[in-house]
Amino acid sequence: MRRARRAVRRSRRPALQPLWSPDGALDRRVLDLSVGDDRYWDSYLIRFDVLGSLGHVEGLRASGLLTGAEYRRLRAGLRRALIAVDRGRLVIGPEHEDVHSAVESWLTRRLGPTGERLHTGRSRNDQIACDLRLLLKDRLLGLAYGALTVSGALLEFAAQNRTALWPGYTHTRRAMPSSAGLWATAIAEGVLDTLEALPALWAQVDRSPLGSAAGYGVPLPLDRGAAARALGFAAVEHNVAAVQNGRGKLEAAALFWCAQLGHDLSRCAGDVILWSAEEYGWLRLPAELTTGSSIMPHKRNPDLLELARARAAALEGDLAAVLALRGKLVSGYHRDFQLLKEPLLRGLHRTLELLSIMGLVVPRLEVDRARGLAALEGGALATDEVMRRVELGIPFRRAYREVAAELKRGARFPSPGAARLISRRSSEGGLGRLGLPETWRRWRAVTRWCERERERFDRALKRLAGRRVP
Repeated sequence: MRRARRAVRRSRRPALQPLWSPDGALDRRVLDLSVGDDRYWDSYLIRFDVLGSLGHVEGLRASGLLTGAEYRRLRAGLRRALIAVDRGRLVIGPEHEDVHSAVESWLTRRLGPTGERLHTGRSRNDQIACDLRLLLKDRLLGLAYGALTVSGALLEFAAQNRTALWPGYTHTRRAMPSSAGLWATAIAEGVLDTLEALPALWAQVDRSPLGSAAGYGVPLPLDRGAAARALGFAAVEHNVAAVQNGRGKLEAAALFWCAQLGHDLSRCAGDVILWSAEEYGWLRLPAELTTGSSIMPHKRNPDLLELARARAAALEGDLAAVLALRGKLVSGYHRDFQLLKEPLLRGLHRTLELLSIMGLVVPRLEVDRARGLAALEGGALATDEVMRRVELGIPFRRAYREVAAELKRGARFPSPGAARLISRRSSEGGLGRLGLPETWRRWRAVTRWCERERERFDRALKRLAGRRVP
């Protein structure tokens, strides 16, 4: 439908002005098909394109490629452009090919030939690579904070419900006693594992591609380090050809990180869906977090969690799209890379929505302790009985066979009580020793890393924007 509306408006829109074909000697259909829906996805990048241009101007100044007057005019003009973006006045219009042409057009209309100096020493290829890295730094930190919120809520849930017992499962069959605390801590530690992998991904993203141009540098004395420092990058992407060869690699790495996060959160959502069903019932979802049925008045459905699970699954599709797009390409830039933006931006947004859902649900989960404990009676306590006999001196194999035979005859092993079940599991990481203080220490270490990187990133961008930095 959206595309149909676009087609209707096409005859009324201004002529497209591509940066690379000033004489306009090109079939209009080639322009339309090559631009595609790039304007929509580029709208997410416009702020970062202006900031990247501000960093590039700092590099040009350090390289002696701008006069003092040109530098001041370009910097002031780009800072005004940033304000225009924030106020919704600088947008990508139908006359623009992409975000880069929109920003350059806005600037040159106001600065004339000085505005045209902005493109000195760069290509749209290193420009978009810079935009995407700035966006990734911003989004990855946002996702990390969301993951910290969810993992913190899970740890708080674990502390409140460490003695709430229910069956653990293997092969989706009742296995041995578990607890709400053990379950929630396991999910939280899985999320923390993924968060602790972020610095390795960050080190790849935190390198400036500016100055690599189309992948072969430029015959100008560019001070690439100056642009990198101005934008808050930790380093320069050293080899200019590696920048374009890496297109899709960073996107795939970011989406793989998101997918790993999605797996843990999807498992959490799936468990809550199952264990809050009437047949289980040891978890309860508040009514305000469920939906109803259009035909069955008794139904309260976990739609929100099902959609969380679906978003995690769709993330894998976004990752697969990126891998397919970049796979088997020879070295250098290819227009195929244009289509990397959609799955990346979509995947990042899906991850944010997934975290928002779980951040809403986890703190409001309720536990029915009586139903969970009652579900342990019978086979789930068989291994406890085996170990009780082992402690009396009976060899394990013999105790195992005795208990198995008794189960076949219909024996049921009564629960020794929650306190006894927990106390018998005193080994590290078990029901009676969750190690929450250590897990909280991990959580705080990740939080400190995020705060440090966010402050470093924000300080650099505020300085570029001409805003006061404390």
